[in-house]
Amino acid sequence: MAILDLIQLTDEGAGDIVRRVPETGAGEFRLGSQLVVRENQQAVFMRDGKALDVFGPGRHTLSTNNIPLLGRLIGMPFGGNSPFTAEVFFVNMREFTNLKWGSSQPIAYRDTDLGMVRLRAFGTYSMRVKDPQVLVNQIVGTRGAYRTSDIEDFLRSVVIQEFTDTLGDVQTSILDLPKMMNETSAAIRASLADDFAKYGFELTSFQIEAITPPEEVQKMIDQRSGMSAIGNMDDFIKYQTAQGIRDAANNPGTAGDGASMGMGMGAGIGMAGAMAGAFRDAFSGDSNSGNQQQNTGQQAPITGESKFCTECGAQIPASAKFCPQCGAKQG
Repeated sequence: MAILDLIQLTDEGAGDIVRRVPETGAGEFRLGSQLVVRENQQAVFMRDGKALDVFGPGRHTLSTNNIPLLGRLIGMPFGGNSPFTAEVFFVNMREFTNLKWGSSQPIAYRDTDLGMVRLRAFGTYSMRVKDPQVLVNQIVGTRGAYRTSDIEDFLRSVVIQEFTDTLGDVQTSILDLPKMMNETSAAIRASLADDFAKYGFELTSFQIEAITPPEEVQKMIDQRSGMSAIGNMDDFIKYQTAQGIRDAANNPGTAGDGASMGMGMGAGIGMAGAMAGAFRDAFSGDSNSGNQQQNTGQQAPITGESKFCTECGAQIPASAKFCPQCGAKQG
């Protein structure tokens, strides 16, 4: 085995956190060998599984002055010029950005408006090595190379655990979560600091990109938005009727015959009326209850305790959070 008189690492990959020299086995060194550490690196010098010292950027000559324990370990035979075995772990100290996290399974959340819902969340974070010696001892061990891909799954589970705990303390509706993203991100980052430091890392940033409910809940939210967008139901029906009249008047097939045009307009009005009736039914319950109310002229009876809608005054069940007649949220 050749003696390494110059120890350095020049070809770090984009995701490399730690690289060992030599990558496999132990290297042959001697007192007087040169160790070169670049600006974005620190080097952990190890022998017999023990970290003897950590070297910062610069050129270092291995001696008993900068590695006091080395003299006792090698016995300094032949004036200290004989080779000895050791390993050097080069640690990348730059910031690793755009690391991904996300929930592999939905997270149960108690929503103040919708009740119990399941949420998915994802985002990014950045980190860097804070304590190279702790990282090598606790995580890397004797591996020849250690990359972000080797630890991302583990760190993702740590992030999700803290995210779930923090989200459980947020007592609000998922509709209000977007305005709390920065506050929630800061809280999670603070709670993760000790978890990352335990393995020699420092969490430098943490972002939540999205928190999303299941598809069926999203449809409910869209329906509620649509009802709010319609606004006054009477005005909406009048608008639909006017649209039907205009479409019938602009029908090219009836433009040459006044009587036919009149019939077309009548048909358009009838069509608009049918559409208006359909919209009434859609916003007042199912088709059977809608027909019953049309025939009797009365609202379907409410069984059990009831209250009155704060928006339209309709009688609704006491437990209803939204009015089945106008869609307004109930206090």
